Amino acid sequence: MNFKKCSGCGHDWDTRDGFMSDPLVNLIGYQVNFDALETGYFMFNHLDPECLTTLALHTGLFRDLYHGEVYHEKKTGSVKCPGHCQISGNLKVCTAKCECSFVREVMRIVLRWPKGAAA
Repeated sequence: MNFKKCSGCGHDWDTRDGFMSDPLVNLIGYQVNFDALETGYFMFNHLDPECLTTLALHTGLFRDLYHGEVYHEKKTGSVKCPGHCQISGNLKVCTAKCECSFVREVMRIVLRWPKGAAA
């Protein structure tokens, strides 16, 4: 079974590493689900000039990349929350000790993932 198939052009990525290493795949945002964070979506653009599709992948598919502290309280809407999760295209790291902070760190990891040659 493949990791992801592009809904626009049908391109298959066999593995998550292959998907993240593809220079034609670009993380553009996060669509939060505050009730179940791992069911939110990371949004990626497939930058193949023949495609240009936006792909949504469950946050949970990337959860194992995070090895830091996990907080169990949401700070959303409090004075300690900078509101990054509420803006889907905001890729900034969050410094709040919040249940949502692992998602921001996973995005940082994905953004820094080394890109290889186009597949």
